[in-house]
Amino acid sequence: MNLILFRNVSKTYERETSPAVDNVSFAVRDGEMACLIGPSGCGKSTMLKLIAGLESPDTGTVDRPKKVSVSFQFGALFPWLSVFENVALGLRTAGKSGTQLERTVNAELDAMRIRELSHKYPGELSGGQRQRVGIARALAVDPQVLLLDEPFSALDPETTAELHDDVIAAWKRTKKTIVLVSHVIEEAVSMGERVILMKAGKIEAEFPIQLPYPRRENDGFHRDVMKIRAEFFKKNHPSV
Repeated sequence: MNLILFRNVSKTYERETSPAVDNVSFAVRDGEMACLIGPSGCGKSTMLKLIAGLESPDTGTVDRPKKVSVSFQFGALFPWLSVFENVALGLRTAGKSGTQLERTVNAELDAMRIRELSHKYPGELSGGQRQRVGIARALAVDPQVLLLDEPFSALDPETTAELHDDVIAAWKRTKKTIVLVSHVIEEAVSMGERVILMKAGKIEAEFPIQLPYPRRENDGFHRDVMKIRAEFFKKNHPSV
């Protein structure tokens, strides 16, 4: 079953001559991990905003569930709230409190391996720790879709690999639909069941990834990376 469905969707921002998203149709299945990749300015972040309901299409339709959470780059935490309260924020907004709230928050902190940081504040955390808090907060409200907007781009390779493993484990545990935006081909192949390549506001190509996890140690990993890389850097020459 498709949980997200775009039908001929276009979106152009004010003072821009070219559409950020140009007549796009695509779907994401319930429970799928899909990765959007492409060069800067190709429209992948706009696609994420349309799925989140933060933007509306100029033309076309977007079918999306109501419960969508977003984990942004750098975690986007509130500096005056502790780690526990940052994760609890969405639950409190939804009217949760007491033992139920505490149990849910602690479960997500445990899943992201940051329970011992619950009383610290964002300014006391490393970049990877802040990102773990952001993902825990997004999952705590039990969304139908989790959107990840280049969440690992500012992290060192070791921390990035650890977070890849933790997100994949959370995905397998919760069966959530996840859409990841990335500009790193290796990251997309490491994580996604399907890699969707965007260029100039359009979907250029889609690549199903059928490797078992973990993937970087798999013989087929390099092959899939190179196949996508060739399409990523292919120049589209206008016909004469």
